[in-house]
Amino acid sequence: MFYGAVVWDPWLIVAQIVCLQCLYYVTLGFFMAILVGSRVPRMSLVYVLDFATVTASTITGWCVIAAFLLSSIAGAVYLLYLIERAKKCLDFSATLYIIHLFICILYGGWPSSMTWWLVNVTGVAVMALLGEYLCIRRELREIPIPRYRSNV
Repeated sequence: MFYGAVVWDPWLIVAQIVCLQCLYYVTLGFFMAILVGSRVPRMSLVYVLDFATVTASTITGWCVIAAFLLSSIAGAVYLLYLIERAKKCLDFSATLYIIHLFICILYGGWPSSMTWWLVNVTGVAVMALLGEYLCIRRELREIPIPRYRSNV
């Protein structure tokens, strides 16, 4: 992808948002299955979408928190490969978590837990900052130029 010519492509942006959201939820489900699935008799969407399960008062709640934070770290890696630009990491991270907020509101109402808000704000920050760091490191790599030597 060439970055010199700025072309606004809304279909690309929507596709990137959908891919990022899907990858985030797949990763969150994976971490929930590992961390929370071993502690509860039956997994359900409650652990992903209900704000009441994000609590620091139980071991299961701490596992839910860990799953959310690990998913935000994985989301930063997804930003590196899907978005590829440090300038756009905050936008896509915030969009992901805003969509997650709307889905949570539809599922269980307005999140009234301070822990839920703290975990999600921390998730946005980790995902955006780590994603920017990874993208900047990639953008600042030297461009390899092969040197051809003639054996004359």
